[in-house]
Amino acid sequence: MVVLAALLVCAATLLLPAVQCVSISNRKNPSERVLSRSALSGFCISYTHSVNKGRIRDVYECDGNEIVLVQTHFVSYGAGISEASETEGAFFEVEEDGYAIKNLDRRLKKMVMAVGVIAEHSISIGNREVFLKSLFKEQTSLVFEIKRVSLLWYIFSNHI
Repeated sequence: MVVLAALLVCAATLLLPAVQCVSISNRKNPSERVLSRSALSGFCISYTHSVNKGRIRDVYECDGNEIVLVQTHFVSYGAGISEASETEGAFFEVEEDGYAIKNLDRRLKKMVMAVGVIAEHSISIGNREVFLKSLFKEQTSLVFEIKRVSLLWYIFSNHI
């Protein structure tokens, strides 16, 4: 009886969704995914803007089960760049190396984006930058979300 109870506890520990992380998955094939516990402390998505060709850095924080866009940085201001006035409480700031819109507070349960062919999308977590095309094929539609996964699933998944 004690052995059976121990086996049940071990199985529950390995199979119940208890590990919270940021999941980046292929929208059409969700089993193709990368997990990150470090990204729960915040991350940055960078890409080359399709119109002005400047590098954009969108800064995200994680709040419970929401991904929150808190600010965006860009090197040149023009077509296709958001306006601070589009979000209540946000403000525009001139910085030494470009411009920023801060205090955005755009909350998302899921964030969908595609791995760009020319955009060179990357994710930075702490001091580490990883280009998304090294993890997924170009033009793959990705879903970013905060998920709980089982310890077993987490152990055998790819991580960043």
